[in-house]
Amino acid sequence: MTRWGMVIDLHRCIGCYSCVIACRQEHFVPRGIYFNRVLIAEEGKCPTVQKLILPVLCNHCKEAACVKVCPTGATFQREDGIVMVDDTKCVGCGYCAVACPYQQRARFETPKLEYFPGQGFTPYELLGKELFPYKPGTVLKCNFCMERVDEGIKNGLVPGKDREATPACVITCPANARTFGDLDDPNSEVSRLIFEKKAQPLHAEFGTEPSVYYNKV
Repeated sequence: MTRWGMVIDLHRCIGCYSCVIACRQEHFVPRGIYFNRVLIAEEGKCPTVQKLILPVLCNHCKEAACVKVCPTGATFQREDGIVMVDDTKCVGCGYCAVACPYQQRARFETPKLEYFPGQGFTPYELLGKELFPYKPGTVLKCNFCMERVDEGIKNGLVPGKDREATPACVITCPANARTFGDLDDPNSEVSRLIFEKKAQPLHAEFGTEPSVYYNKV
């Protein structure tokens, strides 16, 4: 079996937002919605202030709370662990958004919002509407770039090793802070990092068994 996951090195992350931009470009994410976010805070007082950076995204939990509460089966989990949303079944009830302990879902409401109000849709935005025709009234979220993963595997590539088969946020990171791979493979790079760097998921006490880990060592 395969279970895709990610390890984020908090020592390497510089808070440049490259992952956020790459995600938006890859999925033509609508204005006002984010699949990837970078949370930044400060700790301490001048002159010893420390910047705290925490990149967050859907954790594709093994015991996903969103899947359990969805009344229509729109939110489901693939055999490889990726949590998806079927917009043909989603009724926009928002149960999944409430159940998600990581607040990584957003309801898509306004398809007519332009990035540059009053100037009409750019060619880029029009292309996005063709490739990703997001349905108003449904929930959107990160899908681990499953299009890249699936197409890569189909062409004999290895997700996490070959760029064309790896999530956009991972290959774009200039600091190499993100690593993607198979959590069920003890010899994978993500498994090695989790073991050697003592990487841990956010709020393991929730019991959702996230597939995104953070290492501080």
